[in-house]
Amino acid sequence: MHERAGTLALASDLIDVEALVADYFRLTPDPSNPAQRVVFGTSGHRGSAFDAAFNEAHIAAITQAIVEYRASQGITGPVLVARDTHALSEPAEQTVLRVLAGNGVVALADSRNAPVPTPALSHAVIRLNRLAAQAGDPNLADGIVLTPSHNPPRDGGIKYNPPHGGPADTDATSWIANRANALIEAGLVGVRRAEPNPEGYDFREHYVADLGSVLDMDAIAASGLRIGADPLGGASAEYWQLIAERYGLNLDVVNPEVDPRWPFMSLDWDGKIRMDCSSPYAMAGVLARQAEYDILTGNDADADRHGIVTRDGGLMNPNHFLAVAIDYLYRHRPDWPADAGVGKTLVSSSMIDRVVAALGRPLIEVPVGFKWFVPGLVDGSVAFGGEESAGASFLRKDGSVWSTDKDGLLLCLLAAEIQAVTGLSPSERYEQLVAEHGRPAYARQDAPADAATKAALGKLNPAAVTTTHLGGDPIIAVLTEAPGNGAGIGGLKVVTEFAWFAARPSGTEDVAKVYAESFRGPEHLSHIQAEAQAVVRSVTPK
Repeated sequence: MHERAGTLALASDLIDVEALVADYFRLTPDPSNPAQRVVFGTSGHRGSAFDAAFNEAHIAAITQAIVEYRASQGITGPVLVARDTHALSEPAEQTVLRVLAGNGVVALADSRNAPVPTPALSHAVIRLNRLAAQAGDPNLADGIVLTPSHNPPRDGGIKYNPPHGGPADTDATSWIANRANALIEAGLVGVRRAEPNPEGYDFREHYVADLGSVLDMDAIAASGLRIGADPLGGASAEYWQLIAERYGLNLDVVNPEVDPRWPFMSLDWDGKIRMDCSSPYAMAGVLARQAEYDILTGNDADADRHGIVTRDGGLMNPNHFLAVAIDYLYRHRPDWPADAGVGKTLVSSSMIDRVVAALGRPLIEVPVGFKWFVPGLVDGSVAFGGEESAGASFLRKDGSVWSTDKDGLLLCLLAAEIQAVTGLSPSERYEQLVAEHGRPAYARQDAPADAATKAALGKLNPAAVTTTHLGGDPIIAVLTEAPGNGAGIGGLKVVTEFAWFAARPSGTEDVAKVYAESFRGPEHLSHIQAEAQAVVRSVTPK
């Protein structure tokens, strides 16, 4: 833990935006250096221009690769392009638009030239393709988002969303990454560019106007709940203001300031500025205003994640809120398919398993990555998909698809709907669930990890577990594939009746992640964590 975790960033913590953007154009990646190659993790390619890991060459090559990929798939409609508020997102957006123009691909960018949340782009892709289908138009749209999500200000990111509106699957991203690296190795020969001339699309208006189809906005307004929404300097700032005005909510945009240095943020656990709305350290400034609001929320830079703060309970653990959200939605959405399941990632709390069992719904457990929920959200077989990292989405009230990417604004507004309709805060409802199902102790430990360590963690297999017991209880499963779809989890999960742990490398940062949970209490959890760390150490390169 960094000594200044949870304290306001100092001038010395802030990036030099001018130097960062200059390096975006100045530095050229070395394709022989693994750290400078295009690599799509769980949420696209990320890196910093300072490290020659996110530069103009990367984005030009990736965009050209996307153009070629979509052509190979017969995707002929417009490409929607969105960016968040990171310093590298705007120059990267211009690179994307130039390459699209050079290839004669129609681009749709925000008509207000404003930042766009990831869920608004997902919603837009789905909306345009629904309209195209109704008109018999075979030209489907897809999307490109410039965002490293909650990553520090020095980072940039790019991800591709196919016509289903959600994150691209591994087959697509592998093809795109391989082609992009080949283009970089060839000195960008084959990358076409022209002066950009995108058409306008009002992402904000279409997204905000449609919220009543997925949430009970009337109930929220009628309740008079005092709501505070902190965009944490991200793309949701102007969205929250319009939501408040359009639906007559008693909602304050707590801090509408946008600054790509993020000088108003509190430092995260490791002393870095990180817009992680599930971290009590990054959210320290928001938590200072807890007593002022019935519901107080936070979003990361592209608003695909949610942080929920209640007056009585403070910042909710993301797992706790997911359990409450699932319990509420499946009891208050009568037009959802009766057989629709619940999607959760393998490292989410087992409290969700118990809630889902009580609801009598199927549980679909998948690896980390929201892309695994996309097919189910599209066909309605999954009505809710959620990740332990505070990302989720769910169906419209009529059971049709809303967004196929994580939607932080949606989940924040759901917290208000839950309290408006039930009279209980989400944290109060969670305590009721604890009384029914038991109280789990859950924790995730992050540690710095180099490429070799991450590679070793990703190749963990059941042979790494040499004992028959975990925390004193018999091991009932050692998993390297997700039960819900048989996909590899890129790590290992060990399960007993009362506890589990999972170890995997991060797909977005240079850290190793060890998750653990116990229904026997915090002391038992510490034993589980110690045994998990021993497994990790046994495979860590010396």
